[in-house]
Amino acid sequence: MIKKLTAILLTAVIIANLCGCGQAPAASDTPYIIAGHSEPVKRENAYAECFTIYEYDNGDAMITTTDGGAYLITDGAPAGLASNVTVIPRSPDLIYLAASAVMCFYDAMDRLSDIRFSAIDADDWYIENARAAMERGDIIYAGKYREPDYELLLSRGCRLSIQSTMSEHVPKVREKLEELGIPVFIDRSSYETHPLGRCEWIKVYAEMAGCPELGEELFGQQKKHFDELEKVQSSGLTAVFFYITSSGRIVTRKAGDYITKMIEMAGGRNVFDFIGDDNALSAVTLEPEQFCLHAKDADIIIYNCNISGEIHSIDELTAKNELLKEFRAVKNGNVWCTGRSVYQDIMKTGDILTDLHTVFFDTGEKTTHLYKIN
Repeated sequence: MIKKLTAILLTAVIIANLCGCGQAPAASDTPYIIAGHSEPVKRENAYAECFTIYEYDNGDAMITTTDGGAYLITDGAPAGLASNVTVIPRSPDLIYLAASAVMCFYDAMDRLSDIRFSAIDADDWYIENARAAMERGDIIYAGKYREPDYELLLSRGCRLSIQSTMSEHVPKVREKLEELGIPVFIDRSSYETHPLGRCEWIKVYAEMAGCPELGEELFGQQKKHFDELEKVQSSGLTAVFFYITSSGRIVTRKAGDYITKMIEMAGGRNVFDFIGDDNALSAVTLEPEQFCLHAKDADIIIYNCNISGEIHSIDELTAKNELLKEFRAVKNGNVWCTGRSVYQDIMKTGDILTDLHTVFFDTGEKTTHLYKIN
């Protein structure tokens, strides 16, 4: 029976890898030469691979991304600009935000006032300041990314729309926004393979906001957590990070995923680190029997409450699947859950790494993004 389940699991992995999208190539290393502008100077990234920033002497900046995007941050569009370059006004406000991962960057910069429109309702924000801003009416709901309220955006003077790659499934939305004179920027922070690569996108939005030095500072604060644990030894403990869907299937993380990498950096090991590689999709969905075969002896359970809702007791967890009662971590009381803001708040990545280290080494430190249930 075990051999049969293993064969099924391996088959699922092969199929997932064949169907998965590959790792995005590095952002363009070819600078854009603009008439009347100096030779652009490339700013080196520490970890991010999906964007590049070039600076010109007059203060303009060009951001290129791995999907071929080119965005000029400027006070006015220069003559003769290539047709594939999107012009973004310097320090834009009245932004329509349809990429949930980006809100944390503006929150970290204390620039939520730049965001005027949201594609997400207040109840679905787990970043407290964003939710509060919507409840006050400082940020207003302007329709989902696939069905924005064009009339509202146009009448209220929207100056920029920041979209996630989900917008690529509805290209007519981008076409309509641009037709209305609203430039569109596509965020690709979720494609970064290194946890700090995601954090480094703060530099993109700090450049847009006209405060690049602040972006460097905020990135450095998160990088400091990683530097402090750079030489951490393995705790010898294994962990499994997952959630259970409404249909009872289980979603966990593969080897190339940033969560798996953070578990390793914190001194643990993901029991599913043999599935996939850095070029594979980050998540894999398994049948309960397949999942239990490898996860039942994990030392620590980390349940992803962000997706399936918070749980507060072992009984609530095992009610999702009776097989979990036989898990070593359940029997030993080593069950932890994520807070709801883990995925929305990229700028807490360093703090989450510190929490993971606390979990694996039982340091007794107070955790802020993980909580233990009993």
